[in-house]
Amino acid sequence: MRVVVTGAAGFVGSHVAEAFADAGHEVLAVDALVRSPAPDLARRTWEQVTARPGVTGLEADLAADGLERLAAADVVVHLAGRPGVRSSWGAGRAAAERDNVLATGRLLAACANRRARPLVIVASSSSVYGSAGHRPNREDDPLHPASPYAVSKVEVERLAGLAARDGLRTVLLRYFSVYGPRQRPDMAFHRFVEAALDGRPLPVFGDGRRSRSFTHVADVVAATLAAAGADLPPGIAVNVGHPEAVAVRSAIGMLTGVLGVRPEIRRKAPVAGDAARTWADPGRAARLLGWTARTGLAEGLADQIAWHRALRAQQPQPKRAQEVRV
Repeated sequence: MRVVVTGAAGFVGSHVAEAFADAGHEVLAVDALVRSPAPDLARRTWEQVTARPGVTGLEADLAADGLERLAAADVVVHLAGRPGVRSSWGAGRAAAERDNVLATGRLLAACANRRARPLVIVASSSSVYGSAGHRPNREDDPLHPASPYAVSKVEVERLAGLAARDGLRTVLLRYFSVYGPRQRPDMAFHRFVEAALDGRPLPVFGDGRRSRSFTHVADVVAATLAAAGADLPPGIAVNVGHPEAVAVRSAIGMLTGVLGVRPEIRRKAPVAGDAARTWADPGRAARLLGWTARTGLAEGLADQIAWHRALRAQQPQPKRAQEVRV
């Protein structure tokens, strides 16, 4: 099977590209490294992914370049985009519109114009729901985007739905709070682990009571590959998230427990548009994909911490305190 993975130098995309290649598929890995929010990490990841047997790399900007080569596939897994609630305010709004909405629209149009149309799997986000209430979010719940990033993802979903009604097979995967190796430096667990290893206070937005359906990247990859092989209704949305919502402060307790340190917390002002709770109902994924999240948070955090330590071992590091201050 010929598979295109956009955003293949990114956190989730790199793992997905490698998993398809490991399964014996022909993979075209696509990314615009110059637009990455974490260029150094993206470049290292890109070199690792494109060195893999079965993977061919193509640097391309989906919002500006020709996309004919990308559309000539059996499956397109569209993971490229501008991530982040915090960075989407102000000047970041235009970047979210360009890299999420414009790029996705162009890619969908290129795929729809093919005689042999590919299946297009599009990454969405739990942010489209806003904050969960008294129960986990289901796919048919109303959408309440509360940030420019979330608004851009709702528009991405609308475009994928229109394409489906015009005959293109599209699937929307709503990812919930993904973590694990290769997580971007702006993401919570990356910041927490690096601060703890440095002996610095952990930077926490708000009081730590916000909760998330933290979902390990290996589980996200498994759901994505399952979607590529499933016969799903065109335009369907599927939650990809752990069914348990864990408070950030509880997650910090697990993380520092794995590290064997006592944390000092440095509180920062809450971020506008950041959900008080994300909470996934993965029932549809279980029914249609045979998928459930298998990685517990303590196990997943240990995996991410091991990656941070391995990365540091490859690079010179400044002198650090012996443990996190109390």
